[in-house]
Amino acid sequence: MAFDGVNGSILKRTWHHSRFEDVGRLVALKRKRGLKISLAFPTLNEELTIGKEILVIRTELMDRFSLIDEIAIIDSSSKDNTRQVAGRFGARVIKSKAILPKYGSFRGKGENLWKSLYALEGDIIVWVDADISNIAPKFVYGLIGPLLEDDSISYVKAFYERPLRSLSGGISPSGGGRVTEILVRPLFSLFYPELAFLVQPLSGEYAGRRSLLEHLPFSVGYGVELGHLIDICRLSGCEAIAQVDLDMRIHRNQSVAALGRMSYGVLNTFISRVEKYGGAKILRGLGSRHIALERQDGDHRVIKTEISSEERPPIIEIPEYREKFGRDRRSS
Repeated sequence: MAFDGVNGSILKRTWHHSRFEDVGRLVALKRKRGLKISLAFPTLNEELTIGKEILVIRTELMDRFSLIDEIAIIDSSSKDNTRQVAGRFGARVIKSKAILPKYGSFRGKGENLWKSLYALEGDIIVWVDADISNIAPKFVYGLIGPLLEDDSISYVKAFYERPLRSLSGGISPSGGGRVTEILVRPLFSLFYPELAFLVQPLSGEYAGRRSLLEHLPFSVGYGVELGHLIDICRLSGCEAIAQVDLDMRIHRNQSVAALGRMSYGVLNTFISRVEKYGGAKILRGLGSRHIALERQDGDHRVIKTEISSEERPPIIEIPEYREKFGRDRRSS
């Protein structure tokens, strides 16, 4: 697999969401192809935003236009009222632990995404983060459009401006996506140049065809998006990936400490892929914990955090999944 960053560049498969704003046309394409589309929100303590997200998408893309066939949240044992709010606004509420319980449960977004493949019925799966303050239908139809228009595209990533909130409460028009610019884009530039053309490779909004997703392994934590991109390029070619501009996304910004833990998880997944595909050889064992320093009482306190490196296998390998969806392990 060549990653030259020029031939078949993802920039050729980059569009603005306005290209797909005729939702009626998308519904006609969906019906012509006989497809079912599912939307899932992975949630953990999102009571402040999940209700609005469900209401906006359900009203416009289920009630007004029948583009989406089901909306669900896959919840990681929220301690607030996330599940109650989601149910009240019409989403199907599923606890992550209740899905394929025989295989245990890990805490992490990637875990919820993997389990949603079993719980949902769609031929196309759309995943949207549950902390978006400026939710709009474009966050969903913009991702679905390329999949309905072009059979050669199997995975669509969102990108956008990400305002950064200051300590004083003000908002800078850009500055979000710090892990991408400081860590991921340099790594992609070195190892996988084609993927460096993705504007927001770690964005939490994306859609894919079940026929592809079921063959991907899922990191249970922070590295799930990066792992997907590298695996898709190996499995189907980078030409299967497209990206859509959604203009702006407003959400909670992470602290520097949280971004450090995220970077650790992303880098862990990256190294596993480089080793798996023969790009490099790691000469020593990797540290098992993220190490941070926190200033306290004039000194520095060491904080070691367990960041899960667990990975779920392609769900096509799970017998219960193959039985439910009538799949052969070798099918694609």
